[in-house]
Amino acid sequence: MGLFGGRKTVFVDADILVIGGGMAGCGATYESRYWGRDLKIVCVEKANIERSGAVAQGLYAINCYMGMQWDENRPEDHVRYARNDLMGLVREDLGYDIARHVDASVHKFEEWGLPMMKDPKTGRYQREGKWQIMIHGESYKPIVAEAARKAATEVYNRIMVTHLLMDSAKANRVGGAVGFNVRTGDYYVFRAKAVIIAAGGASHIFKPRAVGEGMGRTWYAPWSSASAYGLPIQVGAKMTQMENRIVLTRFKDGYGPVGAYFLHLKTYTQNGYGEEYEKRWYDDTKALVGDYVDHHPVPTCLRNHALLKEVAAGRGPIRMVTKEAFQDPHKETVGWENFLGMTIGQAVVWASQNIDPKHINPELTTSEPYVMGSHATCSGAWASGPEDCAPAEYQWGYNRMMTVDGLFGAGDTIGGTAHKFSSGSFTEGRIAAKAAVKYVMEKGRDQPQLSEEEVRDLQKTIYEPMENYRVGRNEIVAGTVSPSYLLPIHGLQRLQKIMDEYVGGISTHYMTNNVLLNRGLELLAMLKEDMNRMGAEDLHQLQRVWELHHRLLAAESVTHHTLFRQETRWPGYYYRGDFMKLDDQNWHCFTLSCYDRNTGRFEMEKAPVYHIID
Repeated sequence: MGLFGGRKTVFVDADILVIGGGMAGCGATYESRYWGRDLKIVCVEKANIERSGAVAQGLYAINCYMGMQWDENRPEDHVRYARNDLMGLVREDLGYDIARHVDASVHKFEEWGLPMMKDPKTGRYQREGKWQIMIHGESYKPIVAEAARKAATEVYNRIMVTHLLMDSAKANRVGGAVGFNVRTGDYYVFRAKAVIIAAGGASHIFKPRAVGEGMGRTWYAPWSSASAYGLPIQVGAKMTQMENRIVLTRFKDGYGPVGAYFLHLKTYTQNGYGEEYEKRWYDDTKALVGDYVDHHPVPTCLRNHALLKEVAAGRGPIRMVTKEAFQDPHKETVGWENFLGMTIGQAVVWASQNIDPKHINPELTTSEPYVMGSHATCSGAWASGPEDCAPAEYQWGYNRMMTVDGLFGAGDTIGGTAHKFSSGSFTEGRIAAKAAVKYVMEKGRDQPQLSEEEVRDLQKTIYEPMENYRVGRNEIVAGTVSPSYLLPIHGLQRLQKIMDEYVGGISTHYMTNNVLLNRGLELLAMLKEDMNRMGAEDLHQLQRVWELHHRLLAAESVTHHTLFRQETRWPGYYYRGDFMKLDDQNWHCFTLSCYDRNTGRFEMEKAPVYHIID
């Protein structure tokens, strides 16, 4: 039947196309309908929006909430907090924009049926920390997805978007996207006047600690395959702070979160000998970063740094002291429910290892690096800011529009906006949608023109791995290794090995340098050449191939950014062994990259940091 036998080509026109149905995508879909009553709003998700994105399994806390109705925090406070935690480098205009609107989103969640924990005396939301409120979040995502589903004209589940399309009639304007149905194999061509990318960030680009049978056990969602970055990078959108990967301290083996334990249960950490250790590394840390170590709260990366130094000194393992807190039956219940509401695997791991945190203090470890603009880092696309508070240099278009006309982003996609988490990502989706509707109303009235040749060429490119497999498998006598194609799992393991050993992963204790990074780029280039010979046995494996393509583009960007920034800005996340100190004189700036798909080259530059909040 040939390469395309039995597969349909489905053409879909939209006014606004939302790629990704996680929290940011649901926010974008919901808000698009509010401002664009008569527009055709299409949401595309590679899984199912009922249980997709980082909140798929549930969440026990909303980590970004101001509490302005009770005068608990102001948006300016949150900007200062994020700026401090990111060692001075955040897009304050974007962060302020989210912080001033996020409470309204959280109140909507409650209206839609999300059970919120409340203080019985005051009636306020139960605080876990200064910015966190506690929820019964097992159904958090389905509740939010229902609002998006009702708002959308159409929701297309099970569609893996592989490439963006550009308008053939207007330079530097997005025109839509293409992808395939991972169940039927049908080829989808979406034409849209505006596109909002709300896909997932990058897990599994570095080798995880859990390998073999536990390979899927990572902290950040393993299905987040860097489409948030791969898609805009392909079409030349500028990216920022891609070196700012995150390493998290988590409960060992299950990657269970520690926030509720520290903040609500008031637990603390000790080394293997029962000693407090963070103060021991104060002078060492101050020598690297100066006065940042004296800030309160201590930036997250610096706490990681102390943990790593203590383990390297031979005084591990680091343990969370739970035995004291768990003597309180209420705190014990909260501790277990914290996992059962979002990370059941951690409870299972403890049970399998005979660990009862009431009697044994469980071990902590640091994760492999992740690249995700929605959490506590600033990696992502360079976006235009809000008109009323963004510096002139940050305004070239509509709010949250990238450097490609008509291309917007939210959640993991947008860089410079740390600490937005689930509620902030949903809010940023709403912000991007409002701007995208305005763009369509003012500048996007004409349907973009798509190149039929490009659409046909991409169709062949997308399905080629299945043809490679169909032909090449006949050369195999036994086993799975072919001389003619590379399987996605082998490509992924090769990518992880390169990033781990050359770009600052767990095997080098997050250490890298100029020589290692340049060698890493050479090896990534070789892997990129071999991506033309991928083999896919079925549609599931074809999805894995294109996830790997996106991961590889993101990994290249991370490596170029890490090489460009000649300092160690975030010790505990990664170290430049040849530039071990923070250097505010030369590097108190954003790093920007732009990829040229015709040459395969990344061009790097600096951009100024403006502090609009005192």
